[in-house]
Amino acid sequence: MTSSSGSPPSNHAAVLSAPRRILWLLAVLVLLGHWWFLDSVSLAVSTGPAIVPPNPTTLVFNTRLIEVPHVKVAQAARAAPTQPKPVLIQKPKKLPPKLALAEPLIPPVKVADPPLETSPIEPVPSVPAEPIEPDASQQTAADSTNNSATAEKTIAELPVANEQPPPQAQVSFNIPGSVRLKYKMTGLSRGLTYHATGVMTWLHDGSHYDANMVVSAFLIGSRSLSSVGDITADGLAPKRFADRFRSEQAAHFQADKGKITFSANTPDAPWQRGAQDRLSVFFQLASLLAGQAESFPPGTKIPMYTAGQRDVDTWTFSVAGHEELNLPHGIVTAIKLTRDPRQAFDQRVEAWFAPSLAYWPVRIKVTQQSGDYIDQQLSSSGPP
Repeated sequence: MTSSSGSPPSNHAAVLSAPRRILWLLAVLVLLGHWWFLDSVSLAVSTGPAIVPPNPTTLVFNTRLIEVPHVKVAQAARAAPTQPKPVLIQKPKKLPPKLALAEPLIPPVKVADPPLETSPIEPVPSVPAEPIEPDASQQTAADSTNNSATAEKTIAELPVANEQPPPQAQVSFNIPGSVRLKYKMTGLSRGLTYHATGVMTWLHDGSHYDANMVVSAFLIGSRSLSSVGDITADGLAPKRFADRFRSEQAAHFQADKGKITFSANTPDAPWQRGAQDRLSVFFQLASLLAGQAESFPPGTKIPMYTAGQRDVDTWTFSVAGHEELNLPHGIVTAIKLTRDPRQAFDQRVEAWFAPSLAYWPVRIKVTQQSGDYIDQQLSSSGPP
């Protein structure tokens, strides 16, 4: 009983150990198979460069490497559209209306033809005398009579010179002393009224003078006129006149060369004795009136050969007589001179000179052909 009951467990252990042996046997076979396969492959694979392929009969599969060219990538990157930068649109600023301040004292003029000069009297040509022969006394008397008639005819045919000296030589000059004049200015431009201030500085030492006029207006800026020159027997003799507004243009008086040149490259103009510019002309008129006012009664015409920054013309002023003015400076009595337009686009220039104030130009009004104007009136005066 005891032996029969103990045998089954030993058989069961034998049965369990049999599969283990089978598994070990299979493992050994697998290892031998892998060793044989690896040994055969290691002998067939070449160890040369990668570009030499192994024997295709001993390989199971073949691997290929495909490289993408970098050039195509760069081209694709460049081909990508560039987004434009946003543009900021600014609203245009509203500019102030254009005013007539740019031409307070500078009317456009045309170049005048040079004046005709009178030829001086030429000496009477002498008539040679015929030699006197003893037997030709009557012939000699006849020849003398003919010679006298010929001489009288020659004198009658000669042009008669203008013996009257120029107006500058008929009166004396009294140059106003150095002073600074301030003006209140009112203008009309395209139906709009505007206001400005002006300062005129006049300096001289008896031999040379320096004049300057500066006009300033709100939102427009300033404009200046200047004139420098000598004081001579003919009054003022300008050498340089300049007009500056954003840029400068000038006229040069070359008396030694007989011409007036312009920095604006406009044609030269002939120089004349007594020539003025558009700033010195007012002090030249003041000097004439202060020197001998009785020589200029109402109706007198005073021509002034006047140069601007581009050209030259003759301004002819008419004396209108005395007027009473109510200026910011006060009530004064002044002599009015008027330059009337001669051509379609000339400006009308009116100037008043006060005898009680050394004949300073106490008021100057310039009127355009369109009706626009600028009126400067004396507000105060003082030392320069």
